[in-house]
Amino acid sequence: MRLHEHHHPHGHSSGHSHVHAPKDFSGAFALGIALNLGFVAVEAFYGWRVDSLALLADAGHNLSDVAGLVLAWAGVWATKLRPNPRHTYGWQRATILAAFANALLLLVAMGGLAWEAVGRLMSAEVLSLRGQSETVMWVAGIGIGINAATALLFMEKGKGDLNIRGAFVHMVADALVSLGVVITGALAFFGGWNWLDPVASLLIAVVIVLSTWSLFKQSLHLLFDGVPHEIDPGAVHDFLGSLEGVTEVVDLHIWAMGTSKVALTAHLIVPTGYPDAAFFKNAQARLHEAFDISHVTLQVTQEAVMTSCQAHHPILGERVT
Repeated sequence: MRLHEHHHPHGHSSGHSHVHAPKDFSGAFALGIALNLGFVAVEAFYGWRVDSLALLADAGHNLSDVAGLVLAWAGVWATKLRPNPRHTYGWQRATILAAFANALLLLVAMGGLAWEAVGRLMSAEVLSLRGQSETVMWVAGIGIGINAATALLFMEKGKGDLNIRGAFVHMVADALVSLGVVITGALAFFGGWNWLDPVASLLIAVVIVLSTWSLFKQSLHLLFDGVPHEIDPGAVHDFLGSLEGVTEVVDLHIWAMGTSKVALTAHLIVPTGYPDAAFFKNAQARLHEAFDISHVTLQVTQEAVMTSCQAHHPILGERVT
């Protein structure tokens, strides 16, 4: 990582740190999209062949998986676009937008699944043909394999990148839906428990909505420049205040530039004089190591320089005088 220091005539200093781009998932996205498009074609064909509304509806739902993967891939691709004078941070926020859209798409899809399940319960429209039930089980079984394999492509990175996690959650959700179809199809095939199909669909929809809600809230939070949930803003404030010579931390802001990069700006009061280059390098290195904050800008003055937006401290919620 590189740290650039710029000295200003009024005693201000800005230290910027940049990290390498996140791992390229282009191959994983291309493979996942191809697998899911192929599965949609197979599902739609067999749904038409056996006249199964369940398979045709699920084919439409799985088409939303492709849309979700395309959204996530577009978000990753946008982060590679270079900044320009009109977009000085580049397009990194596209990953947050993609994660939010993916969560919203999944919630809408589960709402549609629940609506369809309730409709079937009300109209008693359940699997009743032995041959149809068997075909549905086999096709759904293929869906489990494809969705699980696609999820594995994003599992590791999904732990630290909200956008990739959105793609991962989407695939896991559909693997669970396919598993539910297989189980309920088997019970209908062997035991005649046809009513389990819509009931299981409702339960699966509830579980997926609960698991997706966190992704939805986090992505919405980041869209409004919220501090990423894994960072304690109070701890960051205390760390900056503990740096040698610092007597006050003013106007501290922490926000996500994208789903894998966090930025920080802060105004530090150092009455004893302007710090040397080692001060900034140490601050940047420790912020990255302890809080995974990769883009740091620090302003240093010997006394507070107040503006109207700084009258209330955003981190501690107290008046700054």
